[in-house]
Amino acid sequence: MDVRWDSVAQKQAERLEEYLGCPYTWIPSMTEDRPILEAYREARKRGEREGFWPLLISMWNSRCFLDFAALRRQSREELLSAPLPDGREVVRRRLQDWRAEITAEDPSLNWREDILGKVEGGKPRTRLSGFWDYRHVETAPLVLAEIPAKNPWEVFAWLPFGGWNDCPQDLEHMAVAKYWFEKYGAVPALAAHGVAEYVLPAPIPRERAMEVALEQYGYCADIVDQSFETVGALADGLPRSTVWYFWWD
Repeated sequence: MDVRWDSVAQKQAERLEEYLGCPYTWIPSMTEDRPILEAYREARKRGEREGFWPLLISMWNSRCFLDFAALRRQSREELLSAPLPDGREVVRRRLQDWRAEITAEDPSLNWREDILGKVEGGKPRTRLSGFWDYRHVETAPLVLAEIPAKNPWEVFAWLPFGGWNDCPQDLEHMAVAKYWFEKYGAVPALAAHGVAEYVLPAPIPRERAMEVALEQYGYCADIVDQSFETVGALADGLPRSTVWYFWWD
């Protein structure tokens, strides 16, 4: 592993700590993920007692978080005090907008066959993975931040994450995370450059799989268009998953 890169990333972590204003644990790059997952689980338990939500933050491309902070339109205090939109309506609206856009670009597309597809061929996710490199050989250096938020969806008020390309705005992230937490117990657990992962206490019921997959497609179309290829394939893995993975290109 590149010790020099870890050193640069740790300096960025110190800058990020100053922005976040909360304690953190530094986790260097490694070739296995068990210590990372154990550290996160321990922090979740401790956070329940001490009043914080842990969030793993990748230090690869970490400058993007600080750059987003400089461009943020609303302060943390404004985001926390602002009324949240309805999270369910956010994903519905985004799904409608995306459907209109892709069908306008290619009128030959059949929404049911080409986009929805059959509920088959999906893979479950049961471990956080957004910290791995593309070869799945080495993990990113990480910050395990102890976000002093009252509610898990409020971590998006601390960390500048959205508002670029098709990635939702900060308030939209918060609204959707609130909706999914209240309905499924989903909690934001990891943030990387263009990647967010949620953990769940249990998989969703199979009868809700297509409904949730469509919500996830509205939230993050790239997970289907550049990975699963159909919403049905995404839906097939959800009843066996305790981790939700999102990636905006």
